[in-house]
Amino acid sequence: MSEDATREAWAELFGLEPPPTEGDTKRRRGLFSRLKENLSTPRQAISPQIAGIFEGKLVDSDDWEDLEDTLMLADVGVAATTSIVGQLRVESDEGKIVGGEQLGSRFRELVVEEMAGEPPRISLEHRPTVIMMVGVNGAGKTTTVGKLSHRLSELGLDVVVGAGDTFRAAAIDQLAVWTDRAGVQLVRQAPGADPGAVAFDAVAAAQSRGADVVIVDTAGRLQTQKNLMEELRKVVGVVGKAIKGAPHEVLLTLDATTGQNGLSQARLFSEAVDIDGVVLTKIDGTARGGIAVAIQRELGIPVKLVGSGEALEDLQPFDAELFAEAIFATD
Repeated sequence: MSEDATREAWAELFGLEPPPTEGDTKRRRGLFSRLKENLSTPRQAISPQIAGIFEGKLVDSDDWEDLEDTLMLADVGVAATTSIVGQLRVESDEGKIVGGEQLGSRFRELVVEEMAGEPPRISLEHRPTVIMMVGVNGAGKTTTVGKLSHRLSELGLDVVVGAGDTFRAAAIDQLAVWTDRAGVQLVRQAPGADPGAVAFDAVAAAQSRGADVVIVDTAGRLQTQKNLMEELRKVVGVVGKAIKGAPHEVLLTLDATTGQNGLSQARLFSEAVDIDGVVLTKIDGTARGGIAVAIQRELGIPVKLVGSGEALEDLQPFDAELFAEAIFATD
C-alpha cells in the first residue's frame, strides 16, 4: 500500500479533504491488499469454512447451522449472525440467490450492512480538538496514541500529546519515543501525578501554541474497577472545564483477541463516559475477527480505526467493505 493511499484514507477520516475520485479504485485496492495481508489469521480460520458451506446451494438445514456456528466462533455475535443467516436463508428459499460465489457475494453484502452506517469520521472542527483514549491494560492504547499522533502530524497538523497514564512510567517513556519520532509536543509529569492535571496542562499547552489537536492518553483500567472508572470521569470533567464541550472524541481501544469480553468492556466504559468510536487492535492475531461486526451491531458504536500489525501503517481507518472482503472472502 502506497503512502499516498494511506494519507488519503487518513485525510478522509478527519474530513480534511473530499473523498478522492480519480484513482479511487487503485487506492482502495492498495488499502485492501495491506489489510488482507495483515488479516491472514482470521481469514484462514473463517474463509475456508464459509467457502466449503457455499459450495452447494445451501438447501440443507445442516449447512445453515454450520454457517451459524462458524460466525459465532468468529465472534460475529448472536444478533448479527441471526440476521445474516436468516436473510440468506429467505433469499435462498425464494430462489433469489444460489450457491457459489453469488451466495458468497450476498453474504459479504449482509456483513457490511450489519457494520456500515455513515463512513467513520473524527471531526477536527474544534481548535484544538481534544481526543481522549481509554481502554483496559494491554489493549494497545499507548501505541495507538503514538501512531495516531504521527499520522496527524504527517497531515500537517500541530499535535500535543498528554501522557495521562501516570501509573506506568513505561507508558510515559513509550509515548516520549513516539512523540519524538512524530515531532509533536509531549506534556508529561512524574509517575504517580494526577492524570487530570496532566490532561489540563496538555490542553493549556495546545491553546497557548495554537495547536490543532490534543491527544490525551489515560491509564488502562479494568471495566470493573469502579474507583478507576470514577477517576476517568473526573479526567473528562477536567478537560471539559478547560474547553467547553471537550473531549470532542473519546476512542475506546479494544483488543480483538479478547472476543466477546470486548463487548462487556465497551458496555461498561460507555456507562462511565460517552464513547464516540472504537479502535480495534491486534486483529491480525486472532480468529475472532467478527468482533468488529458485533460491536457495531449490538452496541451501535462505530469502529473507526483498526490495528492489524506492528508497523506504523498497520493502524488504518476502518472500512467495512474492505474489512468484510479481507476476512470473509470465499475465493
